[in-house]
This record gives sequence, structure tokens and C-alpha cells, in this order.
Amino acid sequence: MNSNTAAHLVLWCLAASPLWAQDTNPGGRQGAATTLPEVDVVAHLDLARNQILPSLGATSYDIPNVQIQLQSQGENASFNQVLLRAPGVAQDSFGQLHVRGEHANLQYRIDDVLLPEGITGFGDELDTRFVDRVSLIDGALPAQYGFKTAGIVDIHTKSGVFEPGGDVNFYGGSFDTYRPGIEYGGSSGKLDYYFTASYFQSALGIENPTASAKAIHDDTGQYRGFFYISCVVDPTSRVTLFGGASYADYQIPDNPGQTPAYAYEGVSTFDSSKLNENQHQNNDYAVLAYQKTLGDFDIQAALFERYSSVLFTPDLEGDLIFNGLAGRVDQRLLTHGLEVDASYKLNEQHTLRGGLTFTAAQQRADDPFSVFPADSSGSQTSDVPYTIGQGDYRVGWLYGFYLQDEWKVSAPLTINYGGRFDIVDEFTHENQLSPRINVTLQVTRGTVFHAGYARYFTPPSFEAVSQRDVATTAGTTSAFGTLRDDPVRAERSDYFDTGIARTVLPGLQVGLDGYYKRAQNQIDSGQFGTAVIETEFNYREGQVYGLELTTTYAHNGFSAYGNLALSKALGRDIDSQEFQFGTDELAYIKNHWIYLDHNQAVTASTGVSYTWRNTRVYADLLYGNGLREGFANLAKEPPYYPVNAGFEQGIKLPHMGEFKVRFDVVNLFDESYQLRAGTGVGVGAPQYGARRGFYGGLSFDF
Repeated sequence: MNSNTAAHLVLWCLAASPLWAQDTNPGGRQGAATTLPEVDVVAHLDLARNQILPSLGATSYDIPNVQIQLQSQGENASFNQVLLRAPGVAQDSFGQLHVRGEHANLQYRIDDVLLPEGITGFGDELDTRFVDRVSLIDGALPAQYGFKTAGIVDIHTKSGVFEPGGDVNFYGGSFDTYRPGIEYGGSSGKLDYYFTASYFQSALGIENPTASAKAIHDDTGQYRGFFYISCVVDPTSRVTLFGGASYADYQIPDNPGQTPAYAYEGVSTFDSSKLNENQHQNNDYAVLAYQKTLGDFDIQAALFERYSSVLFTPDLEGDLIFNGLAGRVDQRLLTHGLEVDASYKLNEQHTLRGGLTFTAAQQRADDPFSVFPADSSGSQTSDVPYTIGQGDYRVGWLYGFYLQDEWKVSAPLTINYGGRFDIVDEFTHENQLSPRINVTLQVTRGTVFHAGYARYFTPPSFEAVSQRDVATTAGTTSAFGTLRDDPVRAERSDYFDTGIARTVLPGLQVGLDGYYKRAQNQIDSGQFGTAVIETEFNYREGQVYGLELTTTYAHNGFSAYGNLALSKALGRDIDSQEFQFGTDELAYIKNHWIYLDHNQAVTASTGVSYTWRNTRVYADLLYGNGLREGFANLAKEPPYYPVNAGFEQGIKLPHMGEFKVRFDVVNLFDESYQLRAGTGVGVGAPQYGARRGFYGGLSFDF
């Protein structure tokens, strides 16, 4: 996206709707008369946009901002912590999320526009404060969703039209945590605007590799910002510009007591608690969208851009002594794209929807690494290291096209059918035509049944395919057990989903959903170095299946929710990037179905809250049982169930705003629980969940 385009849009908006315009009517009547029509227009356009990309029979779980406020740490929590309260979402190390037994494979969208992937995903990039509502859409997805299909994280942002005013806040507590932030939004005539900015610092940036209460060398500093500007061109169209930026510094935490394996220039001892590895991440994105509605025809076209970079700096001496390898990672990814989505209501029975997505990505990598010479058995032959240069520049393309028909057969029965055609031209060159069909039946006034089938085509993530030249490591302490390096291919799968949702009593809703997926070239990923970067590979075959139970209840000031998910994710025969694995493990997996390392057999989340006037109290619990460990993932981690609690008190100040005081206890009973043991297929260092922490916050809404 061109900066001049953005500047011209802003200037046009300001000219059409000067922010300095004042209401000269002391009674406020003129202001009310000029503002309300714009509110109505924005609401109408929002509704029209939602009709372009509805969920159409897929499973959708909504988390509105009011529910975010009633979860542990509220808007001060990371965005991933919000998603963990949705059904079937399991947590992993490095802030990763797994939905329905998939490794990542999540698609993020803001105001119904696709955000392309970055090198490290969206775990720490998105600021929870700008979220008005987030939906997790999964199951048998309609044809508009392609490429990443484990789940659609659909974020709708706050708006200055509906939530004018601002907030200044400070939050902090245990682990040297503090987080100042500001947000402000408003509207003037045709202009709707909102922005937020925050800084986050903590001594617990990445999960602790030990069970101790305090991690060693684990500081982080993170800056985040987001802006949104929308201009109503006329009652049937608008132009929107939004974007975000984040910059984060991480210390890679140390694990004391490790045994040195090599000698470096006469030195063969090193205190592993003194290692100094660091990682720096930068992510920026921007979207320019145009929406138009003409009677029964609605369309939205958007240009988007994302820049992502990672720089990992090793501890040269320490990494060589412990690993025989010290690698610097410097990777950059720039992605441009276009998305067009449209719908047309043919008649009362049929609504056609179609569109296209196009992305072009450029990746640069400069990843030199230092090693020792070694003999054929891998034994070090010299204590003087040498450096092997490694770098690359590649360009990749994705194309997606879809067309579908929403057919309202009768009042209770709707069938949505169609398909999409996807092309990937990156590390692999493949395409697929993918049919989709969903059936929704309103059984009774309070009972809805749905069933669907989707054929999926999932290209490997452009940024997550290893570019290492395997042959260059021969004769070094970093030599691989096998030189096999078959290319990573697109995953192709058949997905079946069925479920039922029922309103049992006023305020009480219950849902049950089941799913089954059978895949060829199933994509998984692992951490194969000290840098916090995932690398993808394929299993020749894969299958994932499970059940989800959801409940929500709200009455007066009391609300509660509970989610329970059972899942199995299996794979057999690793057939790409084989050099990353031991030969004995490859041989076993070739002939045996194994649990994928991110398989979590049981996942649950539950929470309760009560609001009385300006006082809120809340508590929630996350339960997990089953992330894998050991040779070929044959063992599993024990269950964990940290409890969180807190309260918020609002104090209204006449003619000024509201002052809020918040207090949270995370992991109330100080449970020591392990997410990862440091073993398993593609698993890096051991990692533990955060120990008990006390946090408090002050905010002023005006």
C-alpha cells in the first residue's frame, strides 16, 4: 500500500468532515440531528459487510468485548489468552495455539479482510484493546475461506462512531510487569476514527524452561499500535484504512545445569545460566478497503500489505560449547495482496457469493552459522570453529477463487454449496478444486442442526519452510543423520462436521459438535533450532477427529460459560524435511500411526462472573491434558488446571468520566505445570506455565 494513497484518503476525510467543527446549538439539538444519520449509515454498512462473508453453516464461537472484560486480566491479557477461552483451543509454548488438533493453520481477519502471515504469527502482535468482538469460526468452512482452514479468527474493531471517547490506563504487577496504554476514538460527520497504543514489559517474556517461580534471562519489551479511519463516501459506500505495528525484544530464557558437549578454543566449561541469546521481532500491516452496496448487490475490495522480520542473535561461545552450532537468523518477509468479496441476492431463495484473493510474498534470509569440524562419527576434530554462509531470496504467489450459492430451500432449511480453486506457486507448485457444502436446519425455535463437508487445500507457509542446504553441514558437529530433504507439499484433506445448538432455558445455550478430517501430506511444524521460529514438514497421512461441548448462561448480572473438547490428531510417515529428524524416529513413524506432538486429548475452559452496578467479580479455569513428549510422541504431559480470579470496580465522576480499579490473580493456587518436556517430534526446549502472579490496574475512561 502506498503511503501517498493513505495520506490522500486522510486529507479527503478531514476536508469532508473537519474535526474542528463545533456544534453551535447550546441545547445539542443540531449535533444530534447531524450525528444520528451517520450512525445509521455506519450500522447499515456494517450489516451489509457481514452479509458478504457470513459463516454459512460453519461452527462460530463469539467473544464480545464485554466477555473479554470478564476474563482474567481483561483487555490487558494477550490476544492468545482471549482465544484460549474458546472451545477446542489448546495452548502451547511460545504463545502458539492449536485449534481442533491442528498445528497453527489459523487465518486472521480484521473487519472481514485477510491478514497475511508473518514469520512468527500473530501471538504477540495484536493488542486486545482494539477488539470489539472476535469470532472463532471452524468446522466445514464455506468456500470464501481458503489456504488456512483450522480456524478463522475474525476480529471486528472498536469504532469511534459507536464508542466515542478515550481511555488512559496503567497495568502491572508480578514478574516486573508493567503496561501503560492509551486509546481514543470518535467521529465527525463522515469520519470515523480510532487508535490505540501500548507498551508491555515483563521478566517473563517466553515460557520458563524450569519449574522455578522466576525465569533466568527472560526479559521482554514490546510496543504495539493500531489505527482505524473510515469515511462514509455516501449512504451506500465507504472507504476504510486501518493498520497496526509491533516491535518486540525477547531474551531467550536460560536452563541452568546443562552439560557441555564441545570445547571452544581451549574452553570446555560454560554455565548455561549465563547464556545470552536474544530475538527481535517486527511486524507491520496495513489495509485499504472500499465497500459498496447497491440494493441486492454488495461488494468489498481490499488491498493489504504486511512486513515481518525476525533477528535471532546467538551466544557464540555458549551455543558452540553446548550444541556444536551457533546460528544467526535474519529473516524478512514482505507480502502484498488483493481481496475482493461480493454477494448478490438473486431472489428470496438464492444468494450468490463469490470472490478472489491474490498475494505476492518476498522472503529474504541471511542465516550464517558457526560449527566445529568433525569426523565421520560426529566427534569434534578441532576446537576452532568456522562459519558457513547461508542465505536466500525467494518470491511466492497464492491465488484463490470461489463461488457459492446460499439456497433457502424452505423456512427451516438452508443449503450453502459451492467451491473454490486455489493455486500455490512458492516452494511447491500445486492447485486444487475444492467443493464445499453446508446444511442448516432450524429444527425448533430454539434448536439448530448443521452438517457440512469441505475439501481443503493448505499450502505450506512460505516463511516456515527451511531453506538450509543440508550438504553444507557434512563433516561438522552439525551434520544430519540423513541427507533426505524432500520438499514440503500442500496438504489436501476431506473434512466432515456436524453439530447441534439448543437454547435449553432463557439465557442458557448448549452446543455439541463433532468433526473428522482425513489428510494427505498433513502439515505439521517444529522448532529445530534455538531461534523461536517454526519449520514445517509433512506426514504422508494424517487424521484428526473429536467432539466439542459448549455452554453459556447469562441472567441479570450473572454469566457463566463452559467448554469441553476431546481430540485426537495422528500422523504417519514423515515424507519431507527428513534431515530434521533422527533416523530411528523416521523408521518408526514410517510404519506406525503416532500422536502429533500438539495433540491434546482433553481441553476445557470455564468461567463465571457477576456484575452489580459498577462492580465486577470473575474467575476462570483452563484445563489441558495430553501434549506429547518422548520418542515418537509416545508419552504425554500430565494434566494442568490453573485457576484465575479478580475484580474490577468502577467509580463514575460527574461530568468527567469513569475511573476503574482492577485486580487480578493469575494461577491462584500457584500450580507448577509443564507444557513441554523438551522431547517429542519437533519439540525444542522444556517449558512451564507461569506461576502465581498478582496484577493491578488503573484506568480512566473519558
